[in-house]
Amino acid sequence: MPTRDQAKTMARRLRSALASRQIDLSHGESLEIVAATLDRCDWNTAAALLDEDRPDRIAFRQAIPILRIVDVAKAREFYCGFLGFAVTLEHRHEPALPMYMAVERAGLDLHLSEHHGDASPGSTAFVWMAGVRDFHAELIAKNDGYGRPGLERLPWGDQMEVHDPFGNRIRFCQKHG
Repeated sequence: MPTRDQAKTMARRLRSALASRQIDLSHGESLEIVAATLDRCDWNTAAALLDEDRPDRIAFRQAIPILRIVDVAKAREFYCGFLGFAVTLEHRHEPALPMYMAVERAGLDLHLSEHHGDASPGSTAFVWMAGVRDFHAELIAKNDGYGRPGLERLPWGDQMEVHDPFGNRIRFCQKHG
């Protein structure tokens, strides 16, 4: 069974193929034909059954790196102050226990944890992104004590690596376009 997006692509291809033969068909009509080929009475019924989140379909959405931190104030200074992320979650099981924190910027989520078993200091996260040159310029302009990250042109893309105060590295990379 195709996904909803695949069925919509089928409808667009059908419409295009018929248009090349001077047969005019609306997008809605092409969706209804695709629904009929899938043995459904109409597009709405088919679309409901072609849900992307079906339990029998494997689909990965997003990987969220967990990076070990040992000082919440330093983590805030680096991730929020220097990199420009915003805190979206803070959790402690009890006031004296370690912090688990999530930060976000432009669609990238990172989890930062003081919990000993969550991650090891010195980890590396690789992040595909757009606008790496602008991000690099933004960080350089801050003239911050966290260093001046370089920007390298590598076979897989333009890459900038930053180091947090805990030995973790994040490699921000944009594919060559």
